[in-house]
Parts: sequence; structure tokens; C-alpha cells
Amino acid sequence: MTATRRPAWAEKPTPIGQTFKTVVLTLLVLGVLFPLWAILVTSLSSRRRIAEAGGFVVIPKGLDWSAYQTIFSGGAVTQALWISMLITVAGTAISLTVTVLTAYGLSRSHSLGNRWLLAYFLLPFLIYPPLVPKYLVVTGIGLKNSIWALILPSALSIFNLVVLRGFFQGVPQELLDSARIDGAGELRILTRIVLPLSKAVVAVIGLFYAVGYWNVWFDALLFIDSNDLYPIQRVLQSYLLAGQAPITSGGAVGNTMPPTEAVKMAVVILTVLPIVAVYPFIQRHFIKGVLVGAVKG
Repeated sequence: MTATRRPAWAEKPTPIGQTFKTVVLTLLVLGVLFPLWAILVTSLSSRRRIAEAGGFVVIPKGLDWSAYQTIFSGGAVTQALWISMLITVAGTAISLTVTVLTAYGLSRSHSLGNRWLLAYFLLPFLIYPPLVPKYLVVTGIGLKNSIWALILPSALSIFNLVVLRGFFQGVPQELLDSARIDGAGELRILTRIVLPLSKAVVAVIGLFYAVGYWNVWFDALLFIDSNDLYPIQRVLQSYLLAGQAPITSGGAVGNTMPPTEAVKMAVVILTVLPIVAVYPFIQRHFIKGVLVGAVKG
């Protein structure tokens, strides 16, 4: 009797293969962590230490918190952080609500106009809307120079809609039918049965939406003219690419202005920190959620 040969990816790795994987993964981790470490250390370095290092500081010598004190003393960066938090929280809530309701409606084959509506929503996959019509629509309905211009145009992601619809279609129909027999309506079925079974995929899609709203800068470049409504990424873009000096209402801390490089790197840390802090709470759902729709063997 011939033993069944397992697939190559199911075989136990050889010592050489295991060593190779360890080295590659270690290099990848170092490639990600080293720039973040340099940015963090630079943001906590004094003007003299930055001058000695010629820019980025890798080995810290003392900690200087003046850059963070300057940022949180008020001004454009503090205001931009609040704007980004507002956009992220409100935008993620709106997007999840719209996506869940739309995906559930399209996942029910008996819903009114199911196929036509699905074809309509899939059109952006084939014909991506140009930038000029988007600008004309946003300005035409009076959203320009408003935070709603950063939320409503991105409220529904077709990719997230397709993924969530596919997951909802996988919910056992017998379970839904039994709930209808007991007198439950569609909204109750969605909130009491479907959503509790969809925590993983909803958490991952929520993360995707949150990252998208937190990183918004191009729409802010197009639709926002007031500095008071700039999100943090727009402020960061103006500091790092446009070469503008960081603006803070608090001015110097202790009559000594912190180095510009330290303030810029501190802004970079503040743009990365919220997503890094949120990810561990949904990490257990991430693997299951991203595999939704994968081919099953």
C-alpha cells in the first residue's frame, strides 16, 4: 500500500529550510522596525544629538521630550489630531453601517432588484470614476471645505461590500428560515443572528475603513482649504514634502524651540501610533477575517 504524499506546503520543513525562513523573517522584521526605531529616537533627541548624527539618530543619548511638549501645547498638529480622530470614528461607524446593510440586502436572493443593484455596485470595478467628476459632485452638493467631504465619498468600499456579501451568503439558510418562522424580521435577523456570526470579518473590514480614514490626505488636499480642518496626514504631508515648518500655538517650550527634525518625526510617530495601538485588540479576528472568500480544499 503506497502512502499518500502530502502537499509540499504541508511537509515538515527541513533544518535548512527552517533556518532560511528564520533568517528571512528576521530580516523583514528588522527592515520594518529599524526605520520606526530611528524615527522614534530622533523625535526624542536634542538639537545637538541630531546635528552630531547628521539627521536620523539611531543610538539614543538622553531623552528630550520638547518636541512632543511643543506639539501638545496646541496649534496645527493638535487640531489635526482631533480632526483625524473625528473623521476616523465617524467615518468608520458610517461606513460599517452602510456596508453591512447593503451587503445583507444584496446577499438575499429574494430582495427587490438584487441582481440589478449588484451589477450597479460592481461597475466601479470596471469603470473607475475619474477625479474631475468626483470633485464636481463634492463641490456641487456643498461639501467642499467640510469634514463630510472626507467621509461621505469614501463611505462605501466595493471590495469590502463584496467580501461581506460573500460571508453573509455563507450563513446557513436554515438558521435564517427558523428565525423567520419564529416571527423575526430582517433587521432582527441581521442584528441578532448574522452579525454575531460575522464578528471576525466585520472587525477586519472596520480596521480597513479606520486605516483608510486615518490616512486620508489626498481628499483633504482637494477639498479642504482651511488649516483648521486639516487631518493629521495632510499636516504631515505639508511638513515633510512641502517643507513647511511645524506650526504650534504654544511656541517654544522653556523659551527653547525644539529642533524641526524632532518635531517632524514626532508627528510621524503620532500618525502611526493609533493604528498600532488598535491592531492588537482585533488581531485574533484578523487571520479569520482576511481568509473570508478564500478557496477551500
